[in-house]
Amino acid sequence: MLIAPSVLSADFAQLGNEVKRMDKSGADWIHLDIMDGHFVPNLTFGAPVVAAVRKETDMPFDVHLMISEPLRYIPDFLKAGADIISFHIESDSDTAKTIAAIRDGGAKPAIAIKPGTPVEAVYPYLDQLYMVLVMTVEPGFGGQSFMEDMMPKVRALKAKKPDLVVQVDGGIQDRTIHTAAQAGVDVCVAGTSVFKAEDAKAAIAELKAAAL
Repeated sequence: MLIAPSVLSADFAQLGNEVKRMDKSGADWIHLDIMDGHFVPNLTFGAPVVAAVRKETDMPFDVHLMISEPLRYIPDFLKAGADIISFHIESDSDTAKTIAAIRDGGAKPAIAIKPGTPVEAVYPYLDQLYMVLVMTVEPGFGGQSFMEDMMPKVRALKAKKPDLVVQVDGGIQDRTIHTAAQAGVDVCVAGTSVFKAEDAKAAIAELKAAAL
């Protein structure tokens, strides 16, 4: 199981140091939630912040675009140093064109789906994708409870394309990461459970152990 701490739970006044802390604590990726206040009812940050913290680590940057027009901003996030870019199939941009823009820019394309979206919506694009992000909370805010009833989506994706990377985001802690692992999840986004822990290294190790 790979652990991708979400900087949504970090101390924004110390963001560069927070990213370095996750690197030293054994995180595999850094997850950066981009929200536009339109697609989801919250605002976070944009490409300049991603570019600023990119200098602090070599860890893969996993950028999750919760925005209405991802295609419009793909060049900005590629330039900022994104390695993996997830965008929502429910967004307004053309899905195939957005995947192509990510791939052509040298990053790995991924589609994210909200809890209410049927998993079948991503099937036409699976052969073009590196990853699918199955939201296990409603996107927009941290600290929500894990939705276990999203696990059939994970199993369906793995049955359809066994080598697909499947990520889940929302409510990940010791008990829920085991459920995710049993369903076939490869990467878990963890926010509060890692950044707010007294010892981030121990918290990440505990999550990985709980996933076994």
